[in-house]
Amino acid sequence: MSDIAIRVEGLGKMYRIGGKQERYRTLRDTLSDAFAAPFRRVSSLLRGQAYGAANLNETIWALKDVSFEVKHGEVVGIIGRNGAGKSTLLKILSRITEPTEGYAEIRGRVGSLLEVGTGFHPELTGRENIYLNGAILGMKKAEIERKFDEIVDFAEIEKFIDTPVKHYSSGMYVRLAFAVAAHLEPEILLVDEVLAVGDAAFQKKCLGKMGDVAREGRTVLFVSHNMAAVLNLCSRAVLLDAGQVIHSGSVIEVVDQYLMADWQDNVFSPRERQGDQRAMIENFEVRPNPPRTGMPVEFAFHISRSPSARGDLFAEVAIAILTHQGVPLFQLYSRHMGQEFAIRNGNTQIVARLDSLPLAPGRYRVNLWLGAGHVPIDWLRDCFVLAVESGHFTESEFVESTGYPVLVPSLWQRL
Repeated sequence: MSDIAIRVEGLGKMYRIGGKQERYRTLRDTLSDAFAAPFRRVSSLLRGQAYGAANLNETIWALKDVSFEVKHGEVVGIIGRNGAGKSTLLKILSRITEPTEGYAEIRGRVGSLLEVGTGFHPELTGRENIYLNGAILGMKKAEIERKFDEIVDFAEIEKFIDTPVKHYSSGMYVRLAFAVAAHLEPEILLVDEVLAVGDAAFQKKCLGKMGDVAREGRTVLFVSHNMAAVLNLCSRAVLLDAGQVIHSGSVIEVVDQYLMADWQDNVFSPRERQGDQRAMIENFEVRPNPPRTGMPVEFAFHISRSPSARGDLFAEVAIAILTHQGVPLFQLYSRHMGQEFAIRNGNTQIVARLDSLPLAPGRYRVNLWLGAGHVPIDWLRDCFVLAVESGHFTESEFVESTGYPVLVPSLWQRL
């Protein structure tokens, strides 16, 4: 028996945009259009238009030449920007829509959670929808009954299990939908952004259940913008962009490529900015550039004061270093050292120094802060990619094997 659970070959999906959606046509509509067509043609020609020009449709390829394989028991993340084709791919795999070209071969019983309450009938109760979804998956009544109490307990809707789901809140809806998809034992589970809905406790619960599903050896295809969840759950990932596969491989490698796309190392390029702008961080430098592990380093802020700012302006500055995935590593904050700085007219330069940079070789995200107390004056997120090279007390093999990005120098002795 083949160990391939999902095989996708040359998959493509084309949509027409700009045209009117075709509705159900009656015999009366057909006869009416046939009678009016000659008059519409004459009218279009008198206006100098080509007949039918208004009905021309443009096309767009949501997916184009997508190919990959997923083995039984693998947990694979599908990542990419909005509009990359991730949801379209899962809809084809779920047999909700047909591909324009290529094919997808699936070996196993598929359960999918593509949208909140996919497959639910609003007029049926929660209880009835559990049995309906189980039947759609091809399960016998005895199998559904064996899992019924566990599903209801996970969804935390026991009090409303016999209420039509059209009366459920969005939170109740998604809890039951996820519980059904995860507990009715599909061999292949397709999940699309389920963690985008629900409170923090529910999201944590979903992650735990998906981890259990993965450990049970079932195949999971997981679409999410939550890179921490993708890294925690998946062993492999596929990166889509504009409907095409850009990269497929280990989850760390693919997530890194996704997060760092279009970034330049050691170039100040703010992506998000907040604050009252009484002063602004105009530039940020690292000296030396690039910095090296275990070696001295300086971080220099170049700050300009707004001409409209009145009176004395005193501020604190901070540098936050994060991993590619946005996990905070450490922060340098002048307030912790009891320091604040007068921001004068013209350009003010503030420098923070470290005797030994504790970062392993690699690339890190940088956030910058200029503020007065807890009030942001200029707060920049993802404004700089810090590329660190090898230096003292580092061995690339050691860093790769341990996965720890922060290296702290220490003295050891035998007593």
